[in-house]
Amino acid sequence: MELIDQVSINSLSKRDLLLIIKALEFTNENTNLNDFIELRNSIVKELCFLTNTTEESFINYLETNN
Repeated sequence: MELIDQVSINSLSKRDLLLIIKALEFTNENTNLNDFIELRNSIVKELCFLTNTTEESFINYLETNN
């Protein structure tokens, strides 16, 4: 397990990324467990930082180009 110190998104498609984000939102809405929305927000925040975009722009990009 020590081999998984960092997770890479290089091999994820835009569709997969959007699916993960939407699944975390859906799970949060249906379980009311904040861990899921916090993980979603953390992932999106980091991706927005890396791509120098806003959350709205990034999500829109994933939704329109998958």
